[in-house]
Amino acid sequence: MIFAPPLSAAVLLRRRQRFFADVRDASGREFTALCPNTGRMLGCAAPGTTVWLSRSDAAQRKLAHTWELSATAQALVGVHPGRANALVAEAIDAGVIGELAGYALRRGEVRYGERSRIDWLLQQPQRADCYVEVKSVTALDEHGLAFFPDAVSARGARHMHELAAMVAQGARAVVLFCVQRGDALALRAADEIDPAYGRALRAALHRGVEAYAYRAAVDTRGIALVRRIPVLP
Repeated sequence: MIFAPPLSAAVLLRRRQRFFADVRDASGREFTALCPNTGRMLGCAAPGTTVWLSRSDAAQRKLAHTWELSATAQALVGVHPGRANALVAEAIDAGVIGELAGYALRRGEVRYGERSRIDWLLQQPQRADCYVEVKSVTALDEHGLAFFPDAVSARGARHMHELAAMVAQGARAVVLFCVQRGDALALRAADEIDPAYGRALRAALHRGVEAYAYRAAVDTRGIALVRRIPVLP
């Protein structure tokens, strides 16, 4: 994924009401950018952090700039969760995610379960449909382990139950953790933040759901998933 037009740098002054980021650019101008990440953004949102912003001049936009990247002490991090589905799609199409190779059709936002939409449905004649739920990951602990979620996520736990139900119906189901940073050694469930999600994930794996994590190469020009890392039990 290439950022076009190029991103611009700024300093984060504060994040407020989850959706807004007050920033100062190199000229000293202060303005508000959209924060697309509704999580806690642990380690990525301290005042004084250098951030990178995309810009859209679309008439319907109330805020022209969107927060895309944060420079943490350890790595440059992609903080826009809305990018994760596209990153996974690009990686599937490029053959980077070998576990999801061999499907002729990829469809997005297909209804499944009681009230959910799957991020990607992969289909191929003579193969079971493959339901792929994508989770964007930004947080890293002191041991170099990425973790998910960074806030309580009842919706995330529900997705695990629904994926397991698809396996019971004869489909294949995958949770794909899109780790938008290049320094993660492995991924774990954040039981200290949301123990219900951790239990739901492990129960889903026991019932046949597959879990993979891929970390990204991130720079100010673009992001790409490049390497699988372990998912810890």
